[in-house]
Amino acid sequence: MKNSKSIIGKYETEVRQWRSDGMSYRTIAKTLSDKYSINISHTSVVSFLNVLDKKETHSFPYFPDLPKDIQTSIIKQFITLWTHDSTAIEGNTLTLGETSKVLEYGLTISGKPLREHEEVYGHAKAIELILDLLKEDKIYDEDLFNLHRCVMQKTAIDSLRPVGDWKKDFNGTTGVLNGEMHYMQYASPTDTPKLMTRWLKEFNRKLNSANTKTKAINVYTWCHLSFVRIHPFFDGNGRVARLISNLPLMKGGLPPILISPKKRTEYIDLLWNYENAVGQIRVNDRFLQPDESITKLKLLLKDEWHESYNLITKYNSQ
Repeated sequence: MKNSKSIIGKYETEVRQWRSDGMSYRTIAKTLSDKYSINISHTSVVSFLNVLDKKETHSFPYFPDLPKDIQTSIIKQFITLWTHDSTAIEGNTLTLGETSKVLEYGLTISGKPLREHEEVYGHAKAIELILDLLKEDKIYDEDLFNLHRCVMQKTAIDSLRPVGDWKKDFNGTTGVLNGEMHYMQYASPTDTPKLMTRWLKEFNRKLNSANTKTKAINVYTWCHLSFVRIHPFFDGNGRVARLISNLPLMKGGLPPILISPKKRTEYIDLLWNYENAVGQIRVNDRFLQPDESITKLKLLLKDEWHESYNLITKYNSQ
């Protein structure tokens, strides 16, 4: 792996200008290598240009009286943990340590696909959007579109698979039900805009209601299950669901729920069982239909909440 910051840092002005002028990553790497007789890969250029801006600051709902450097440290730890856990659930193979190195230092991890680096950068940017949304009294469809653009930032343009807009085609997933393969379909693309208008209206009513642990678990469960039941985007729905479902919690001064990759199978099975039990959602259907898997998911969420609570408690005891 190469430390992009240490190698490319002194050429930052030129690199950023070349990128601003529309030069591709590969061309920048070749130009830099030829001009200064160094060996730079295009993945190192990508890592360097995507590394988190250390000068940018965000509001944070925990311990406002703590020194700024401590708050910044907590934010970085949350961003790294949250990004690793959520992307790993979707199949990203970067370890927690590698995720930290990518975000903190802009490293390119040898042997790992560029796509996985981009997923990490995109998810970290999406968390920063969530931090910005803490100041808002309500959210709009464009806020969800912006989150989707972050988590899907390098996806190829496809009219039937738009990034930053509702899906244009049917989507579903295949799994095993009662020992047989079964295809489960999400909301139709025709119903999705109307469903999401209703969903946003209900979400905004719940946005400032997660002020106790019990209410927070209930709100998170409603947000997550109803969102993934609709599956409004062609892809990236799980990541966006885990992001936006935590916004009410953080507005209530509570830490986000981070679902560990160790619980990936149990978590995905619960979603699958719920969606199969309640069936495809139609435009006027109730968002959260009763099912025993809801209670099981709440128990899982309570257990997984310990990680972020422990991080907050650690600083609270200092």
